[in-house]
Amino acid sequence: MTVTARDRLLTTAAEHLATHGVSDLTLRGLAARIGSSHRMLIYHFGSKEGLLVEVIKLVEQRQRAALAELEFDAGMSAPAITRAFWRRLSDPDLAANERLFYEIYGQALQGRPGTTALLDGVVDSWLGPVIELLDRLGFPHEHAAAQARLGVAVTRGLLLDLLATGDHAACDAAMEQYIRLGEAFLNQPSTPGRTKPKTAERTNESTA
Repeated sequence: MTVTARDRLLTTAAEHLATHGVSDLTLRGLAARIGSSHRMLIYHFGSKEGLLVEVIKLVEQRQRAALAELEFDAGMSAPAITRAFWRRLSDPDLAANERLFYEIYGQALQGRPGTTALLDGVVDSWLGPVIELLDRLGFPHEHAAAQARLGVAVTRGLLLDLLATGDHAACDAAMEQYIRLGEAFLNQPSTPGRTKPKTAERTNESTA
C-alpha cells in the first residue's frame, strides 16, 4: 500500500497531538511544529477541524486493529479480551486522544462546520468488528448486535467518566461489573441457540 504525503502528514500530526494535546492549537502553529505549512494542511484537510476529525478516525482505526490482534494473537476469551482492551484504552498515555475525541464529538453533534464528518460511522465502524468478534467467541448471534452497541456505549461512557473524575479504580470496578454481567448472561443454560463460548483458565483471565 502506497503511503501518500497526506498519510505522512496525518500520522505526524496524530503523534504530535497525542503528546502535546490540542490546547490553543492553531493550524499554523501545528504546521510549524510538524515541519509542514499552513497551506499544505489546508490543501489536504480543508480546515483545522477537518484535520482533527481525520486524526480521530486514524486513532479509532488503530484501536480497532489492536482489538483484533488481542484475539488473533493470544486466543483469549471474551472477558479476557475486554479486560485487556479496557486497560489499553484507559492508559493515561491515550488521555489526550480521548479528550480530543469527546471535544470534537460534542462539536459535531452541535453541527459545527468541519466536524460533522466524524458522525459518519462513529458508532457503526465499531459494531461490525465487535459483532464478528462476539460471533467467533460463541456469543448468541441474535444478541450480538445489541451487546456490541452496549459495549461501545459502556466503554465510551467510562472513558468520559475517567477523564472527568480521574477515578481509575472506580471506572475499573464499573468495567469489571459490566464484564461479569456479560459472563452471567453467557452462562445461563436457558440462553437459546448459543454455542459454548471460548473460555480461559480463571487464573489466566484474572491476569490477562
